[in-house]
Amino acid sequence: MSIQWFPGHMTKAMRTMQEAAKTVDAFGYVLDARAPASCFNPEFEKIVGAKPCVFILNKCDLADEAATQKWQEFLSRKAPTVRVSATASKDAGKIVSALEAATQKTREKHQAKGVYRPVRCMIIGVPNCGKSTIINCLAGRKTVVTGDRPGVTKGKQWVRLKNGLELLDTPGTLWPKFEDQQKAYRLCFIGSIKDDVTDGAEVAKKLLAAVWQLYPQSISSRYGFEFSDEQQAFAQVAARRGFLLRGGEIDEERTAKAVADDFRKGKLGRITLELPEEV
Repeated sequence: MSIQWFPGHMTKAMRTMQEAAKTVDAFGYVLDARAPASCFNPEFEKIVGAKPCVFILNKCDLADEAATQKWQEFLSRKAPTVRVSATASKDAGKIVSALEAATQKTREKHQAKGVYRPVRCMIIGVPNCGKSTIINCLAGRKTVVTGDRPGVTKGKQWVRLKNGLELLDTPGTLWPKFEDQQKAYRLCFIGSIKDDVTDGAEVAKKLLAAVWQLYPQSISSRYGFEFSDEQQAFAQVAARRGFLLRGGEIDEERTAKAVADDFRKGKLGRITLELPEEV
C-alpha cells in the first residue's frame, strides 16, 4: 500500500500561510516527539525562510524520555528547542520564554523607533501535532478548536497573549508527495494522516511490527504474546480482544482502531519511532 494524502484544502492553506508569513516575526514549529523527523514538512522551509524559529517538541509525555533528550540536543543545534506536553499548563512558560527570546531583536527595534505593535508568531506543523492545544495552553483559555484527529483547524486564527505576543494558528499541513513511505506510515501511526484514507488494518500491522522492533516488551506486556509476523500479531490482538466475526474472521476495523488507540493514548508505553542518528 502506497500512502499519499494531500487534500485540496492543504493547497489553499499553504498559500494562505505564505501570505501571512510576510507579516510575522517568528515561527513556532510544532513536532510530535514520537516522530520528529517525519513531522518536518519540506514546504515549510519556503515559509519560514530566514526568520527566527523555535522548535516545540510536543507530546513528550507519550515519547521515550531518553530519545526526546537526544532530539532536543540535535534540534538545538539548528534552533532553540523546547520540550512540552501540550495539555500541561506548566509547560506554557517554556514556549513563551523561547518565543520572546527569539523575537528580542525585533522588539528592541520597535522600542528604538518608539513603535508599539504586538510581536507576531506563526504556529506551524503537520496535522494533529497539537498546535491548537498549545495555543489554548498559552492563552490560558480555549481560544481555538482542538481535536485528536487531523483537519480540525480549517483556517488561520489570531490569538493575543497577555504579554503582547500574538500567535497565528494555522491548519496542519502535509506535502504533496511522500517520497519516503516509512515516514508516511509514521505519520499514520501518530494520527497526522486521516485513518479513513488508508487501509487501517495494514497500518496497524506495520505499527505492531515497528513497536516490536523498537520496544518488544511493550507488545508482550500489553497483548501477552511474542511477535512472529505482522499478520499473526494482528490476528492475536483480534482474538484476545474478542474482535472476531462469525466464522472466526477478524473484525479488521475494530482491531485496527484498538491498535492505533493503544499507541496514540500511550497504552503501549512511551515510544519514539525514530532517532536523530537515523536522519
